Amino acid sequence: MSKLKIIAEEKATEEVVKSAISAEIKRLEIGLNRTNREIKEFEGKCEVSSEIFLKEFTTEDLKGGDDEYITWVGELKIRDRILDELKKLKYIEYVNS
Repeated sequence: MSKLKIIAEEKATEEVVKSAISAEIKRLEIGLNRTNREIKEFEGKCEVSSEIFLKEFTTEDLKGGDDEYITWVGELKIRDRILDELKKLKYIEYVNS
């Protein structure tokens, strides 16, 4: 858990910072939902989980070839990055000054 200490002359400034972090969490959650839908689409179309896809598939295994492979891998990497950022932001503890 990270601790965040906001030192501001006005209480409103502290609220703006907290609100901005909250808005970023919401934005990331929306992106995560979109990415998860894309991943589920690939899994349904190919009838395989992403874990098996990463371990066993090559571009030749997909009808869409390189483009489809790169897009699926890209969505998985985006999901991992979003989850990492969400974890960091959601576990911020605000400490009093």
